[in-house]
This record gives sequence, structure tokens and C-alpha cells, in this order.
Amino acid sequence: MTSAAVTALNTLTRPLNEARVHDVQASHQDTLLAALCANRALLLEQLQGDRGLEEVRRLREEVMAVAQWFSSDTEDATWGFVQECLLLLLALTRHLSVEVEVFNQSQTLGNKHTAEGAPPLPPDVLSVSQQKTLGAALQFVVSLGLCPYLAPGVGVPLGHRSVFAVTVEKLVHGGSGSAEATRRLLTTTSVLLQLAELSSLATLVFTQHLGDVMAALCQLGYQPHRATDEKQNLTADERQTCRNALGHLLGRVYQPIVIKELLVLQGGPRQCVAGGGLGGSSSSSRSAPAWLRRLCGQLLSERLMQPNGVHAVVRAVLGGGTGGESDWRKCDSVARILVACPQQSASMDSYYGQILDLLHHKDKLTAQQFQRVATRASLFMVQEKPHFAQQYLLAPLLAPLHRCSTASGEGGRSAAVDECELTRCVEDTYKICVVGNSPSAPLLKALEEVLPVVFTLFCFTKRNVSHLRAPCQDILLWYLSCTASSVALSALKQLSGLQRWQNEAAAHCHFTPGSEGGAKFDATDGISAAATDDEDDEEEEALYEKLSEEQWRLECLMSLLSELTASDLPGDFFLHLLQELTSWTAAAHDAKEDECDLDVSAMTLLEVEQQLLSRGKRRGQRLVLLQVLAVMVESVQHSVLLRKPTQVVDFIVSLVQRACVALDQDHDLSLENPVESQTLSMGMGLVATLLSGPPLCAGEYTCMSRLLPPLETLAEKHPEVVIQELASNLRAVIATHGAYRPENATAAATRTPRRPETRDGLKQQKMQTEGEKSRTSPRSTATDVKSSLSSTKPFSDWMLEACDPDVPTRVFALRVLTQMVQNKNPEALHVQEKVVTVSHFFTHSPTPKPMEKISDFNITHTGVVDPLLPPSLSSNI
Repeated sequence: MTSAAVTALNTLTRPLNEARVHDVQASHQDTLLAALCANRALLLEQLQGDRGLEEVRRLREEVMAVAQWFSSDTEDATWGFVQECLLLLLALTRHLSVEVEVFNQSQTLGNKHTAEGAPPLPPDVLSVSQQKTLGAALQFVVSLGLCPYLAPGVGVPLGHRSVFAVTVEKLVHGGSGSAEATRRLLTTTSVLLQLAELSSLATLVFTQHLGDVMAALCQLGYQPHRATDEKQNLTADERQTCRNALGHLLGRVYQPIVIKELLVLQGGPRQCVAGGGLGGSSSSSRSAPAWLRRLCGQLLSERLMQPNGVHAVVRAVLGGGTGGESDWRKCDSVARILVACPQQSASMDSYYGQILDLLHHKDKLTAQQFQRVATRASLFMVQEKPHFAQQYLLAPLLAPLHRCSTASGEGGRSAAVDECELTRCVEDTYKICVVGNSPSAPLLKALEEVLPVVFTLFCFTKRNVSHLRAPCQDILLWYLSCTASSVALSALKQLSGLQRWQNEAAAHCHFTPGSEGGAKFDATDGISAAATDDEDDEEEEALYEKLSEEQWRLECLMSLLSELTASDLPGDFFLHLLQELTSWTAAAHDAKEDECDLDVSAMTLLEVEQQLLSRGKRRGQRLVLLQVLAVMVESVQHSVLLRKPTQVVDFIVSLVQRACVALDQDHDLSLENPVESQTLSMGMGLVATLLSGPPLCAGEYTCMSRLLPPLETLAEKHPEVVIQELASNLRAVIATHGAYRPENATAAATRTPRRPETRDGLKQQKMQTEGEKSRTSPRSTATDVKSSLSSTKPFSDWMLEACDPDVPTRVFALRVLTQMVQNKNPEALHVQEKVVTVSHFFTHSPTPKPMEKISDFNITHTGVVDPLLPPSLSSNI
């Protein structure tokens, strides 16, 4: 029976051999019409005379008996042809339905078959040739019985489909405005829905004609009534039936396909051809009517609010994309649509949660497009709706990191975060912040709250093999690069331990390695595995672990700063630390005086305790500052710390200011801190080098004008005359913007301290004595200073320090030895040649390492170093 029905359909739809195409263009419609009439007549003839089609004839007559829409005396040849197709399709459907029911009953009874044999096929499974015949019949039904009766702007016009469709469009003149056309549209749509009740036929109907069926149901169920012509309107029950059928159809079909068809119906992208379509039809340029646009918008919103609705919308729009520029523009367009949550949404959390779920798309071919949609939608929402974004997007996104912080565990122990959740959080944050790369104030503020946890996780991954290291590093670098300079400096101070975070990682929990290469946040065990019975050992172990952790965090922070080679932030942070060091140096003297004047006997125990605690806190902060500076200078290259001339000037300003602070505290730099004195000399030489180089602009001189007050202080108070002269000359050059350049301004930068033979009018240096101050000549003052230098240590110690590997110590010892020779010290004059040899070798030798210099010097000049060294050290050299 199935084969017979398909044969009948083939007779009805196959082309006739005797059909001829005439030369005149207008005869195509006549040729098509003649073929339709001939095929129908041939089918009726075969049904009456062919015994093989008796079952088909019987079923056709049964269907005809109940089909109120069938009219045997219709004068429209095309509609008569459509009626025959509908009758045969319904007859085939009725037969297959009965066969499937019998088959299911037999399967329920449990017919036995061997395990080796294949299970029987259901009777509605069609062969490829049978599917081809049914597809042709359905195409005739839709082209002749459905599309011509759609209202203008509803669905895709026939003229945009094929050349044959253009011929059909000109052939059918039923019109969409008459009552008869509405009835024919309802008949064709109802029959197609009846066919779709059978799964095998539903596949054929909906894979090719889903959009046409949806367009027909929208028009039949929702097109507004026309008060001028009530005869063409359907009854209320018929309209409601069409609406129910549309709702059932939309929920039954794969949602991305439904959404795509709704977008086309709403007036989305059309497959237009230049010149107004293939057939030049005027209907091709008409847009969808307003009622259809509103209806499609409502239906799209309903699809969007369903579970995984956002995913379906994105897949419908971007499905099959190639990743080109047009696809990226589509991603941005879809992202802007998703930002506006539909008004009928019952839960904002579930809707915006679907946007974040797009970041976890697994299909490698479309993952980048889905992630771009999610990223752009998130960034658009942060920029346009910051309050909504914070509540429904950023808070869920960063929730695992918040649970790791101290603030979230104030009422009890912080909840543990598993590896999968933490990994997803870090990766999503990386995609939105780093990949999206659209910094905004709300996004940076939200990231600032979890920055300590991210940094702690980064420090953990640096000690372990983890795939989270790179995203954590990129997140930290992105934040430091995009945020304001003042905020970034504050963040660096907090990360380095100079300030305390409010949302740092919980102390009772720690990160541990995960099984998948990530990390998890667990509670710390109450008893350490390395605990001992001795409480002192436990305290020492805890102190050691704390100091080691602080040192490691500083090293990790410096590795981050080393990556910012194109940013001024490392240099600004370095200069900020130097300014704090200068401030604390100035405050240390005042604090020491306050401690001396403090009358403990007049204070209560609580006040004394508070004083001691505040004093310890200040000292602890100074130690942390010195530790940060030490690690920074050791780990970060100078080209990163001072990458601009203005930063070099700021560095020199800080250096000179500290020297002035030491002078204000009435002590001699050269005696109490020789390294500071030598550093000051090098800094002054650096200023002289800048001024003697290429001409500076007015802005650079303005920047260097901050050196004028501290240079004046050095010129008046510094004990070394060379520094005084250099400070005075540099101050004159800077003040006059290079108009006045003393001849010895550059030479003074490399001069070693000598006896003051000029500048008789300079202010005499003040020397601290046991109870009096005396005026002396510049020559005697300098001589007293140098004699005090030489009298502090024996001559042999100065010779040993001249060979010391430490550069500042060696340089200072060489300067003292030089002064001894100039002042005609007896011991120095006795070994004057050795002193000259040592000084010349260590000044001009190209050997890079100090210990190698000493070894080379000992080999070259035998007998100079050995007598001065202890036996153990001498044997090693």
C-alpha cells in the first residue's frame, strides 16, 4: 500500500514527456498549467482502471468523505491539483498510522527474535526514492496552496526562492485578501499539520517548510480583523486552534531553528537579489507588517526566557559562522540584544546566569563566537547598567573568590571552594577582563575587591605547576595597567604588605593543589604535620614560615612589575617608596627625641603599653619598607624602574632630600654612613651628566627645578667641599636653564675629595665637640675631618677594605687611602706604591667580578695583598 500511494504521488508530480517549452516567455505559465491538468487527469484514470491502486482509491474516497474542504467542481486548475495532492498525502498518512499502531502493539506483546538478527524496521520508514517523491509533492502543495495566499510581508516571497517559484507566483491569482484564499490557506496548513503528526512525515514537512507553516499559522491566528469585510474572517475557534497549533509547533521543534525562522518572519536578513528579486515582484520589497513584528518579538522573548534560551538564540544567529568580520559584528549585535532582559522574565538571576554559561561552550568550532557574545554582553551591561551588572553578573562571577576572602568569613569559617568552581571563576574573569579589554570603573572596582585573593592564588601557582598561573598573572597585570595610577600604587602597597587589605585571603584557609592541575581553597588543619612538643620550636617554625611567605610574595610581586616594561608604574612605585623612606628618615629623629623626653613614671600601664605598641608598629613598617626596596632593587631591572628622564630626576630629588635630612640632624654623612655619601656623589654626577648632554627643553628644566632647594642645603651644610662646589654649580645651571655653565661643573662630577684650596668665603663647617664650637679655616677643618677618618681604623684595615668585594666599601676605603697619601700619613707614604697600584688596578681593570679582581691582582702584583690578608683568606686567593 505504501508503494502504491507513493506511485500515485509520483504520477501526479512527474513532468510530462509531451510537454514542450515554447519560445514565447509568457507561455511558461500555460505550459505549467497544462502539465498540472494532464497529470491530474492521468492519475484519476489510473485510479479507476489500475487494480494495483484499489487500496489507494479506497483510502482516498474515505478521506474525501470527511474532507469538508474538498470541491470536485472547482474551476481553479491549480487548486484542483493541490486538492489531489492533499488527498493522497492524507491517505498515505492514514495507512501509515494504522501500520505503526499495529507494529507498536506487536512490539509490546514481545515478539521474540534472535539476538543476532536486526530489529524490525517500523512501517513508516521510507526509502530515499520515496522520500524524494513525497518531498516533491509537499513542494507543490506549499508553492501552489500555501505561499500564494499569504499576506504581503508575511513569510519569504516566492519570487526570492527559484525561477520555478517565480512562474508559480505569476500563475496563481487567488489573492490573499479574499475569504476563499483564507479558507484555502487554512485547509493547506491543517493538512500539513496532520501529516506532521507522523514522525517520519514530520521530518519531511519541517526540514523544508517550517517557515511557511509558521507564517501561515501566524496569519491565521493573529492577523487583525478587517471591519470592512467580515466574510473573510475565520471563526474565533478556528483562530484559537491556529494559535494553539503554533504554540505546540514552537515547543516541538529544535529551538535554534525556531528562533531563526522567527527572525526571518520578523523582517530579519532576507536573501534578496539585485534588481528586486528573481521575478521582479513588487512584494519582495515589502517589510513585515507591524502586527507580525510584534508577535515575533513576543515569541522570541518567550524562547529567550526558556531554559537555555540565550544559548538557543546565539546558536540560531551565529550557527554556521566562519569567524569572519561579519560574524564578529553579529556577535556584538546579539550581545546588545541580550543586555536588555525581557520584561516577562520571572528571574533575573537565571537569565543573566545563562549569559555567563555561554563562556563555557564546549564546541571548539563555535566556542570563540559564544565567548565573544558573552564577553561583549557582560561589558555592555557593566557600562550601561552598572547596578544590574554588579548584582546579577559580577557578584555571581566573582562569588568563589569572595568566599576565599576574610570579609566573607566574619561570621564563621569561610566556605571551601572546590577546584572546578575556582578554575571556572578565574577563567571567566580572564575572558571578560583581559580578552574583552574594555576597562570601566564598575569592573575595576569589582576586581579590586578580589585582587588580594587573585594575588595569593598567583603566588601559590608560582610554587606549583598549575594552568591557573597565566590567567592570574594576566588579570593582575591588566588591572595594574588599566586602573588609575593612584589606585594602582595603593594596590601595590597593599600587595607588598605596606598596607593591610580588607578582603585578603582567609587566614584559617589556604590553597592546595587540585587533581586537574588547578587549585582548591580548603581549611587549614588544626595540627601541623611538622609540629613538635617544644613550644619554642613551634614558634620559630611559624615565624620562619611567615617570613618565608612574605619574602615569596614580594618576589612574586616584583616578577609582575618586571612584566610592565611599557608602563611607568614600576618606576612610580619605586619613587613613592623612596619618598616614604625620606619621610620616615625625617620622622625617625623626631620620634627618637620624643622617646627621650617621654616621662614613663607619669603614665599608666595602659598608656605605656600603647606607646610601646605604636613604637613597634612604626619600626615594623620601616622594616617592611626596607625589605620591599631591597627586593625591588634586586629583582627589577633599572631600565624598568627608571625608564623616563623625569623618573631619573625624581630619583635624584629623593636621594638629595634624604641627604639634606641627614644634614639637618647634625651628623656627618661621610663618617656615619659612607655608602650614603658615595651614593650622593654618584647622584650628583648623574645630574651633571644630564646637564652636560644634549640640550634640555623647558619642561625638563622645570622638572629639575625641584632640585634647587635641596641643592642649596647641600651647598651650605655638606662637609665635603667637592659636594658643596658641585651642588652650587648644578644649582646655577638649573636655575638659569643652562644659560650659565661653570667650566668645572662637569669635571666636579668625577673629582675625588681634595683639600679645600679655594672658596675662602664659604661657610665654615661645624664640628661637634664636648661643649664648645670653634671657628677654623677651611684648610684646617678639612684636615681635621680627614685625620678623624684615618684615626678610626688602623692602616692595615683600610688596605683590606680596599680589596673588599663590596663595591661601596672598597670605593670608600680607596678614597680614604688616597687622602692618607695626600695628607702624608707615615704608614701610607711607606707603602705609597702599593696604594697607588691597588687604586689603579681596581679603578681601571675590566674584570667584572670583585673576587676575580682580587685574585688577578694578587697574581699580577705578588706581595702586595698577601701580607695584609689573614692566612685562611690568603690561601684561598
